Amino acid sequence: MRCVIARFPFDLTKGEVEQSMSGITPEPVTGVAVAIGRRVYPVMQVGEVITRQDRRDFTSGEMRRALTRLGFTCHDAPTTTPVEAARPDQGLLGW
Repeated sequence: MRCVIARFPFDLTKGEVEQSMSGITPEPVTGVAVAIGRRVYPVMQVGEVITRQDRRDFTSGEMRRALTRLGFTCHDAPTTTPVEAARPDQGLLGW
């Protein structure tokens, strides 16, 4: 499928993306994430790997749109962390 990322056309298939990301260790997710196989990657990391361009050349929206069209599931990162989810009267240690 032809996808335009950072004003450049790419002919990508789901299998090619999966193959490109095999063996790549996922970075911590802070924004939009995509599930590829059993792993969850930040979309910007996937974009950098498959386009071989700097992450500043494209947006997470472009990558999310392209990966969704290829059949991958994209989602936003969780907004709370375990420390934020703790009750205020418990403190950080939970006692």
